[in-house]
Amino acid sequence: MATVVKSACPLNCWDSCGFNVTIDNGKVVKVEGDPDHPITKGKICGRGRMLETRTNSPQRLLHPMKKVNGHFEQITWEQALSEIAEKLSVIRGKYGTTAVLHSHDYANNGILKNLDQRFFNCYGGVTELYGSLCWGAGIEAQKWDFGNAWSHEPDDVYNSKNIIIWGRNVARTNMHFYEKLVEAKKLGAKLIVIDPLFNATAKIADQHITIKPGMDGLLAAGVMKEMLRLGLEDTGFIEQSTYGFDDLKGILEGISLDRISEMTEVPLNVITKLAYVYADKPTSTYMGLGLQRYHNGGNTIRLIDALVAVSGNIGIPGGGANYANLQVGQSFSFDELTLSKRRKSHRQFSIMKQAEGILEAKNPEIKMIIVTCGNPLTQVPDSNIVQKAFSSVETLVVIDQFMTDTAKEADYVLPAATSFEEEDFYYSSMYHHYINYGPKLVDAPGEAKSDLWIWTELAQRLGFGHDFDFSRDEWLEMTLEPLRENGLTLDGLKKQQNLELPVAKIPWQDRRFATTTGKFEFTSILGQQKGDSGLLKLAVPEESKWANPSLAARYPYSLLTIHPMRSNHSQNYHLLTGSVKLKVEVAQNIADQLGLENGDYVRVWNNRGEVKGFVSILPAAHPNTINIDEGIWKRFGGPVNNLTSSNESDNGLGSTLYDCLVNLEKL
Repeated sequence: MATVVKSACPLNCWDSCGFNVTIDNGKVVKVEGDPDHPITKGKICGRGRMLETRTNSPQRLLHPMKKVNGHFEQITWEQALSEIAEKLSVIRGKYGTTAVLHSHDYANNGILKNLDQRFFNCYGGVTELYGSLCWGAGIEAQKWDFGNAWSHEPDDVYNSKNIIIWGRNVARTNMHFYEKLVEAKKLGAKLIVIDPLFNATAKIADQHITIKPGMDGLLAAGVMKEMLRLGLEDTGFIEQSTYGFDDLKGILEGISLDRISEMTEVPLNVITKLAYVYADKPTSTYMGLGLQRYHNGGNTIRLIDALVAVSGNIGIPGGGANYANLQVGQSFSFDELTLSKRRKSHRQFSIMKQAEGILEAKNPEIKMIIVTCGNPLTQVPDSNIVQKAFSSVETLVVIDQFMTDTAKEADYVLPAATSFEEEDFYYSSMYHHYINYGPKLVDAPGEAKSDLWIWTELAQRLGFGHDFDFSRDEWLEMTLEPLRENGLTLDGLKKQQNLELPVAKIPWQDRRFATTTGKFEFTSILGQQKGDSGLLKLAVPEESKWANPSLAARYPYSLLTIHPMRSNHSQNYHLLTGSVKLKVEVAQNIADQLGLENGDYVRVWNNRGEVKGFVSILPAAHPNTINIDEGIWKRFGGPVNNLTSSNESDNGLGSTLYDCLVNLEKL
């Protein structure tokens, strides 16, 4: 008999939805939205529904596999764990523990997925990755400006007179916020979308402002320049609550508005209009993650933050420089969970340049890579170098549910459970401030095991099994310990299915910032402490005609690689019905120049690599702009990261995935 059980979405996504999951005869048969969830209210996206297909797919890895003479053979868990543990033990004794690289990303967002860090810390400390392919430059930027990266709670958008959606297609990536935008418009708010692409969110906007990719920070500088010229700035906030304003004024005086308009390809009258919009408080700004995936990415977010500050839209209902909401993740006890103080050795590679780090590593060289919650051969930029690096090590271990591009290169592949096959809780540090409980609903197929089981078994073989001698409830209670004083407990979470965290719903309302000065910092003291001038800069993308005209002459088109509609990064392409093809979306002017029509087969290339795919013309996209959705597997024509750069952002903590020039030809 079928039963419906409340659960939660594990995907690392803005919305972090509540589920109603139908179970019949020990099998997940349907995934629907939970109408009782306070934020998502019964609606979920196709990626969430696909979790049923993911759980039941005949392509699931069911047994541990070992590569022998270039081919995978099924082995027992005992053999797999014993051999991996033996290799880890030998490496620790002969080379030191940092000869092991842990490559981790965030395919799923369960709190206990972080126990891999505990394992490697107890092992002695390995080579780890720092930074983020996704949002790292922007997080660091807001820490320089505010001291932390916090956002307003979702319903505060109803207090906004004007709403600026800057570089973010919420219709695709944040559907419940999209619904709130529609409602806010009905209540009288004006909606403006700033984006190189005319996306689904732009379709409902009062105005779509198209901009040259990567020039968003310069546009923010232009709007500030106009506000100062017109006397529209909030002098009270600036004088009482900010630091370094004179430095900002000096920077703005160094460029003309005509020059800004030329470089951003945004008309002067539009810049002036934005100045009045920001002065017409409260105006909220919601930034996307693509804005900061450039060499100048951190500075871009800082300039937009500065615009929000100059206009006095910080710390007020209906305002905010909304990028991330780290106060959600900061509510939990990660230190106790991960035991970072237990590591004796420690080495770090940038997540962007992990491949270069592997190839260049000395004292010790990288002897083993263990991959968790990720598919780096598809997702890490400059894929050709990544392929070379990951195939160069003696042992590659991948824990996954499917034979991904990365798993195919592995020496050992360990089959992992899906979220419906293990208990955990989930949250998003990007949008709302509720945590969701996900019970174990069904047994894993074959011999697939939870990550926690794998780490526990390996820890026992390596002599620190006592560090994993906890029940699942004890692990979960450990992470929730800081919330106990607020009356939030594991029992309460299990009963209510979700809990509201005690966060600031309107950050910085008391004008007390987490910076060195206690003020919003136009000139960042933290930046200075990290070796930077701390000053805002009128920076441009590294791959642009303004920074590298000879490169732009060879590769005249800007390539974006946005989030796919039907897959959470690379997770769903192999599960999609029908023929999966790499789609090359091109601006109308490119189609006109090259005589392209929808469906034409084309080659896109630069000095790093190439991909081939099928044209789809975007009539309203910014001129000379191309988009290819990220995440597509090699067998379907990808990965698009054959084209992208592994360079780091200006503050060293973000990727430059969108800082990418290409050429295109019809085949």
